Amino acid sequence: MDASSIFARIVAVVGGIALQWRKLKEIAPAPAWGSSPVVPEGKPQGKIPTLKMPSAQGWAPGQKPSVAPGLKVNAFASGLEHPRWIYVMPNGDVLIAESNQIPTPVKSVFGYAMQATMRRAAALGDSANRITLLRDRDGDGVAEVQQPFMQGLNQPFGMTLIGETFYVGNVDGVFAFPYVAGADSITADGRRLTTFGTGGHWTRSLLASADETKLYVGVGSLSNISESGMEVEKGRAAVYELDVASGASRIFAGGLRNPVGLAWEPNTKTLWTVVNERDGLGDETPPDYLTSVREGGFYGWPYCYWGQTVDDRVEQDAVLVATAITPDYALGGHTASLGLCWHPAGFLPGFPDGMIIGQHGSWNRSTLSGYKVVFIPFTNGKPSGPPRDILSGFLAPDEKASYGRPVGVTLGPDGSLLVADDVGDVIWRVTGA
Repeated sequence: MDASSIFARIVAVVGGIALQWRKLKEIAPAPAWGSSPVVPEGKPQGKIPTLKMPSAQGWAPGQKPSVAPGLKVNAFASGLEHPRWIYVMPNGDVLIAESNQIPTPVKSVFGYAMQATMRRAAALGDSANRITLLRDRDGDGVAEVQQPFMQGLNQPFGMTLIGETFYVGNVDGVFAFPYVAGADSITADGRRLTTFGTGGHWTRSLLASADETKLYVGVGSLSNISESGMEVEKGRAAVYELDVASGASRIFAGGLRNPVGLAWEPNTKTLWTVVNERDGLGDETPPDYLTSVREGGFYGWPYCYWGQTVDDRVEQDAVLVATAITPDYALGGHTASLGLCWHPAGFLPGFPDGMIIGQHGSWNRSTLSGYKVVFIPFTNGKPSGPPRDILSGFLAPDEKASYGRPVGVTLGPDGSLLVADDVGDVIWRVTGA
């Protein structure tokens, strides 16, 4: 056992003591879910915030997630290296971005503790920096072809094809690559379209507009609550709009701490995103959320949350706080909701119109949350009911180990839902039973 692993175990013990102390002092809050959640008052946790993360265990042979009634699940592909995001090409090829958060210099004992804990949970380490191509040639629901499509990238995440150009969201910017229909790989050099700061929240999701003239890009903050000042946060915590023809980009909406998945609600043609909120205020405070993205809108970070609830830990900007938009739908505290895709009614049997969300799972609350794939029904372009589980069982009952952690979700080319699992190193395939 190396020094980092030993330190992670020590952190787990100290964290466990802190958790028990907080449980004695506080009543566990109800989950903050829905359009009108009860968000508990924030209680700053100071220099010893809650730190609880399960060890990455992976799936035993034959083991798989639990699935909702009327559905079934199988491994579409396995043996990947930290698969994070999925994109389906027009010819049915399935592309997987394999990448990971990489360690950065730490500035405190807590920073080192967090990195040691994240390593144990397989949430920090080497990054494959690769996009892998999967093909199911015989239609049996398992990919027989699994080969590199692009290599030598820089923490790739979002992917989009427009015409003969393939776009990749690397951590440091969006790049455009020439693509030939049906190609097994791309080896040509890419053309940089944007430059983004690295470190911190590193995923760069991409989504094309319906007319394919614009790309929307999610860029998370560098820090939790701007601990190093707002100067280093310039151009972050935002959704960008990129003009494909000119390459010009602008911030479309801001104050979004870590907007990851992006999806269109097709009936109203509205852009939606899932956002990971700040840490250190309690188990359910504030909740992560699903929200429509208004052009020019400001969603609070770092000054306030869930509308105009001020975060007293941050030097305030009253003018911006007064404009902060309340998100549409709370997804529970620290669920790490990352994946997002639109689900048309009936695509999965028994499920109406709505959004599917991959919840990566918490690391910073007394009872872990997330670690599942959920469905939020929509009516008239808005969330309209309680969530339903699609996949669960990624977390051991005692919360000490995770078998998997869901990230990207997308509709497959064969009528299935595909889910990237970056601890199990699997792409799960969900269909009707």
